[in-house]
Amino acid sequence: MEEKPQVTWHQHNVSREEREALKTHQGCVVWFTGLSGSGKSTIANLVERQLLKRSVHTFLLDGDNVRHGLNAAPGMLEEHYGHDFARRFGLGFSAEDREENIRRIGSVAELFCQAGLVTLTAFVSPYRRDRDEVRLRLDKAGRQGDFVEVYVDTPLAVCENRDPKGLYKRARAGEIQHFTGIDDPYEPPLAPELTLDGAELTPLELSEQVLRFLENLGKI
Repeated sequence: MEEKPQVTWHQHNVSREEREALKTHQGCVVWFTGLSGSGKSTIANLVERQLLKRSVHTFLLDGDNVRHGLNAAPGMLEEHYGHDFARRFGLGFSAEDREENIRRIGSVAELFCQAGLVTLTAFVSPYRRDRDEVRLRLDKAGRQGDFVEVYVDTPLAVCENRDPKGLYKRARAGEIQHFTGIDDPYEPPLAPELTLDGAELTPLELSEQVLRFLENLGKI
């Protein structure tokens, strides 16, 4: 039996409350979820731009960007770290790898939240259980209301018609396997803090809804 790692949690000398007092606003995680092409990244970027104008400290974790470093695929790691390392630590798009992708992001988002940042994340995050695990982690580590789940509710037909990256077309042609909405499921949130109508309203209108929600929540 493998020996349990001897890892001890060290309390910080500077508290979260002191960090937030310096920034003059609270930290939180605004978790955008929805199908590819639903508008998550566009809305999140608009929200971050508006928060910057209000002098709110933010950081945006985008699904594609994170896949270039922290959660890179095995093929991206192999050249620099070798086959065994890439196979062990690289993440593809299987259900298990998607789970680990969200677990890592949830951990990073929690740290940013504790630092007093309004942390925006834009990930398909298709599995309800994975998102709920992030919520639970935030609830345990911080305060109630730290996790704001924003469901960008855009029908598959609309997302597929937009197809900004050409991914749906490739998935329909069989070039991409396990693509969410085509041959892999998407589990919408059961009780998100906010649902956005991604088919009927513009990204700017939707970003304004998010800002109003954060205002009413007392985060900004």
